[in-house]
Amino acid sequence: MRTASVVSNQLGLSLVSHASPADIVAYRNGEPVSRAVFLGDVHQLAARLPPGGTLLNACSDRYHFAVGLGAALVANKISLLPPSLTFETLTQLRAFAPDMVCLCDDTEPLAGVPCLCYPHDLPKVPCNDAAPMIERTRLVAWIFTSGSTGAPQAHAKYWGALVDSVRAGGQRMGLCDGRCHTLIATVPPQHMFGFEVSVLMALQNGVAFDAGKPFYPADIHRSIESIPPPRCLVTTPYHLRTWLGCDAILPQLEVIVSATAPLSQSLAQQAEARSGARLFEIYGSTETGQVASRLTAQTLEWQLYPGLRLAHENQETWVSGGHLLAPQALHDQLKSVDQAHFLFLGRTADLVNIAGKRSSLAYLNHQINAIDGVQDAVYCLPPEEAIDGVTRLMAFVVAPDLSAQSLKAALRQRVDPLFLPRPLYFVDALPRNASGKLPLDALRALACYCREKAGGDA
Repeated sequence: MRTASVVSNQLGLSLVSHASPADIVAYRNGEPVSRAVFLGDVHQLAARLPPGGTLLNACSDRYHFAVGLGAALVANKISLLPPSLTFETLTQLRAFAPDMVCLCDDTEPLAGVPCLCYPHDLPKVPCNDAAPMIERTRLVAWIFTSGSTGAPQAHAKYWGALVDSVRAGGQRMGLCDGRCHTLIATVPPQHMFGFEVSVLMALQNGVAFDAGKPFYPADIHRSIESIPPPRCLVTTPYHLRTWLGCDAILPQLEVIVSATAPLSQSLAQQAEARSGARLFEIYGSTETGQVASRLTAQTLEWQLYPGLRLAHENQETWVSGGHLLAPQALHDQLKSVDQAHFLFLGRTADLVNIAGKRSSLAYLNHQINAIDGVQDAVYCLPPEEAIDGVTRLMAFVVAPDLSAQSLKAALRQRVDPLFLPRPLYFVDALPRNASGKLPLDALRALACYCREKAGGDA
């Protein structure tokens, strides 16, 4: 048994909380990496980073990413964590941080951006010294929203707030019981959820993370089985649904953590029954980080992290206290149950009003995805207003064994006829990104493609 060492002083908070140089920080290809080796790699990479105040950390290997994060902190650089590396995103980043340098591993060097490929020849010089101390008020990263509701926006992240958030999350999920838990994640570390829960939560709770990023069910199986228990899967509803869709016996887990989209209670119950895990769902955002969780298989109520509180003002909900440096408006409709618990009613931007009847896209998405035979589906508003001024909804569905007639008949049993999608497009797959989200521009492009293929109507 080992315990995390919560190291802090007036100067700041430690980069890692692992108490001993021999404590395991990460696994790479099933092999453990100690705190001493990790800190040695951090210092070696920091010495090789080129000049510049910002580091675009594009590493897909989670261990490389974590070493890059630590090296940026040691070298006094701010990490840039974008949702993608598209031409539009890079154009925005170059304007935002003209002095940025990119650290990458398995990606091609980015055009117009100075790049440093992660050096595989780093001398193995274990560091048994104390971990670097980072000031609580230090700006350590700019994290960009995923683009699911529009253009990505940058949000400043400070070390103290990040550490407080992930330590609260580790306590809530039972990771601080003295055992060497390992976090295995299907989400990228550049996304706020992946950044906090698959990297920082390990570094700040004395547990380990796996370097990989499995996507397909067989890859998730292999990653879990390559790690000794207790094991924690960090994932999304999309990845979880796909993983549970296979017939194989699932590896045993201690904890499953899900975020990025609402999770149905039935899927949570199925996940717990088949994996033996407790499933925690996280509520949060890029702006706030994680602020609440729930055991979705047991309850629909969310429980705020200690020190946080909600306030409802002028049809807006604000969260404050805890790790937050200032009150933050939430873009969701929440109903307080008591001071510590609330219910999620839907995203403010998701509300639709058709002929005087209201619903939310989140509710409609839940209903269409609950139909037997539907593998994935999403409702959305058309990319432009209808000529007659009547709001109509469109939907994309992956359901190879269903006909449009049978799907509409099943959906009619679940939603008001006004909210039946028109048009309804059957597609082979939805354009989800690595975090399981659907960027708005990708949905608009899919809508244009489907309309052209259907001759302008469906």
